[in-house]
Amino acid sequence: MSIATKSVAVVFPGQGAQRPGMGRDFCEELSICRHTYEEAADALGWDVGAICFGTDDRLDRTEYTQPCLLTTEIAMFRGLQERFGLSPTYFGGHSLGEFSALVAAGVMPLGDTVRVVHARGRLMQEAVPPGLGGMAAVIADDLDAEELEEVLTDLPVDIANVNSNRQIVISGHTGALPDAAARITDILGADAACRFVPLNVSAPFHSRFMRPVEREFSNVLKGIRDDVDARKAVAVTSNYTGRFHTRYPEDLFCYLTYQLGSRVRWRENMELIAAEADTIYEIGPGRPLRDFFKTLGVNCLSVVTLSGAARIFGSN
Repeated sequence: MSIATKSVAVVFPGQGAQRPGMGRDFCEELSICRHTYEEAADALGWDVGAICFGTDDRLDRTEYTQPCLLTTEIAMFRGLQERFGLSPTYFGGHSLGEFSALVAAGVMPLGDTVRVVHARGRLMQEAVPPGLGGMAAVIADDLDAEELEEVLTDLPVDIANVNSNRQIVISGHTGALPDAAARITDILGADAACRFVPLNVSAPFHSRFMRPVEREFSNVLKGIRDDVDARKAVAVTSNYTGRFHTRYPEDLFCYLTYQLGSRVRWRENMELIAAEADTIYEIGPGRPLRDFFKTLGVNCLSVVTLSGAARIFGSN
């Protein structure tokens, strides 16, 4: 069954969406999905599918999480293309998901990209000694990122993700996060219903503490330059700028490098995508982005299993 809509967008969640067994149902049913895992395994030199489909502890280690999640999202995307005729015009992804979006859009080949994000995960993990960095979600109504940034000015804590007008993630030294929470609570006022949710992460991602590894990651990206078609990136949103990517490879590599130590402007990405697309699908083993779109009053259909996809798209 072909999808007949004026304009379709697909979005991909980032780290945290992984789960044991992810992608197995797609692989059992569709050979193109099996081939995707094999392609990634050939590029990396280890069995990606075995980590994804079983109960391997490495699935939650950042350097393995990132290539495993990327591979799963692309396997699912290719399966949906083949089975249901999915043909998007626009692409977006949250943090790691931006790399999935670039692969899906034909900007970067899968084999090169799984190697890039494997290195990315290793560098992000090594940037800060274990236990010294953390992240927390701030959940309240009508959050203003600039207001929060101002109150955090002299703390070793940064705005990491602007996910919606109801959720902003902060990132920095573990010992400073309670002070940050107290200051944010104070500025929001005693009557505000505000929650702070510590995130189960191993480092302060998308903060100043990632910047020491940017140079090395930039060199990793330059290694795949000849295989990148940056002209297609204009259909993909950039977490770093909040806008669509340009057609220039220099900009692409710059934005992906700076994304490591800068805030993810996901709310701006969502607004761009919602302004252009009639239908938006979230593709991945988890569905965090659906709720973020809801805060804009926008419907995002989440595909996390093949059986769920059949209900959304209709069976062939």
